[in-house]
Amino acid sequence: MKKSNTANTILSSLPTSPTMSAHHTYTGGSKASLHSSRSSRSSINHSTANIKSNKIDLEIETILEKAKFYTSVCLGTTAILSVFTFLFLIPFVVDPAISTIIADYDPVPVTCIVIEHIQAAGIKNCTWSSCREGCTSSPNKCHQLYVNYTRIPFHEWEKNPRDLETVIWDVSFTRFLINSEGCGYPPTTNCSVFAQQYGFSHIGEPFPCYYSRAYPEVVIGRYSWENNLVHLLLSLIIPTVLFALSIGVLSYWYCPCCDNACNKSSRVYAEKFPTKEEIANCMKCNPEKSISLTSY
Repeated sequence: MKKSNTANTILSSLPTSPTMSAHHTYTGGSKASLHSSRSSRSSINHSTANIKSNKIDLEIETILEKAKFYTSVCLGTTAILSVFTFLFLIPFVVDPAISTIIADYDPVPVTCIVIEHIQAAGIKNCTWSSCREGCTSSPNKCHQLYVNYTRIPFHEWEKNPRDLETVIWDVSFTRFLINSEGCGYPPTTNCSVFAQQYGFSHIGEPFPCYYSRAYPEVVIGRYSWENNLVHLLLSLIIPTVLFALSIGVLSYWYCPCCDNACNKSSRVYAEKFPTKEEIANCMKCNPEKSISLTSY
């Protein structure tokens, strides 16, 4: 036993070899370098991922900014064009439609006959015209048609024709117009075709016409309540809606007051106190809380 103990003490007291200590030091250093390289690689990967995400975010922001810019240009152009369109439609659609509604034409066509057809030339002779191609220019040549009409519906006249000499005309020798304004634009309005249809050789032939119940001396050849109402509503609604939507979106994007109003917080700025009726009801239900409530 003593020999073994002495041998152990001698072995423990011996110095370690330099190769073994160097091997331990090398293995520890390699492990630390591997760990540092892995951490550096992970940090590089994170940084590259962040750079890529930032680039994507910047690209998306630039695309959104461009889209917002071009959309704003389109909305502004739409608002301006809607205003000019509405101003253009007032004399050509809105005013004739309103005057047609005010005239209150009978939707059931009555019976008319042309009694005189005058084809005049010159501005002095064309003080009025049954048909004009263009509502803003004064014509140099014109067709003036005068008619007699009776309130007998034309469909009844076709079923049971009357003798023109025995018919009692409700209005005689009055002006006959192609429509409520007496004018229009090609291709819907062609004064030569209109004159051939009602004048010249067709004088004295019965045909359907529409008279004004508000102004009985006004007689026209074309009338439709549905078309007149549709044209009026479209000319009023479409420009107004386009203008309102364009201005609303632009105001929401660029007006700070609108943005603050839309994003206003729902914070209560005033404290709510109970009313006398609530205090009285609470005192009846729970008298113990009456003292705290009466302090209000």
